[in-house]
Amino acid sequence: MDRQRIRGEIVAWFGDQARALAWREPGTSPWGVLVSEVMSQQTPVARVEPAWREWLERWPTPADLAAADPAEVLRAWGSLGYPRRALRLVAAATAIAALGNEVPDDESVLLGLPGIGRYTAAAVLAFAFRRRAVVLDTNIRRVLARLVGGQEFPPRSETAAERALAEEWLPEDDDAAAAWCEAVMELGALVCTARTPTCGACPVADDCAWLRAGSPAWEGPERRGQAWAGTDRQCRGRIMGALRRSETGVALADITWPDDVQLQRCGAGLVADGLAHHDGDLLRLGPGPAVSA
Repeated sequence: MDRQRIRGEIVAWFGDQARALAWREPGTSPWGVLVSEVMSQQTPVARVEPAWREWLERWPTPADLAAADPAEVLRAWGSLGYPRRALRLVAAATAIAALGNEVPDDESVLLGLPGIGRYTAAAVLAFAFRRRAVVLDTNIRRVLARLVGGQEFPPRSETAAERALAEEWLPEDDDAAAAWCEAVMELGALVCTARTPTCGACPVADDCAWLRAGSPAWEGPERRGQAWAGTDRQCRGRIMGALRRSETGVALADITWPDDVQLQRCGAGLVADGLAHHDGDLLRLGPGPAVSA
């Protein structure tokens, strides 16, 4: 495969087709990029953008967020899902504030921040600082699996072989590497999608090993979407929604849910995760004064 040509065609496609996302606007701070990456994990971009804009207006620097009331942070997180990410972002902001209130441009330092994993550290390095880093999310993994590996999907969990392949395809130049990462990620998000890829719109369809093989169906373990109805996730979301709407606290008995045992278990889980605390017979949003002080 002519990697240089293929990379160039995908980057050129990105220049024409990239979404005008808020955090791609000129002048976006590295903090803004970090917030966007944390918010976008497992959450559609359409839901992230308005929350991201509000977040940056309220807490434009890490120190601003570090000083915020955790309950207000969780309210601002709204319906983005997986609200523990909001508390992890507060923890990261607190650590960054102690480092001088500037997001570090060193991958090892980024990895040392609370709640920042390998993907997020690499994405911040690439997209905020235009530095060479192996950014490997679900979209990039899927594009490389099809384009190079001839497989409909990548393995369920990231492998060392995938990282080695991503490293092979990553340009040596810092800015070119960052451009490649954002372009191939966008291709996976818009064209080389999981369920209904639009191969006719792909700029490198003629090079795709999966298409040349006749688009063989996935032969690995069955890939099932996450269930929602009746799950603990839905129950926890129901409780969190009630807590966000209340300034005075909520009794679990007042929340409509068909399984009281599950409701009580999920309420206890939220307390254990620091997302809620007991105030007498009520639950209130946030970790509570003793934890947040």
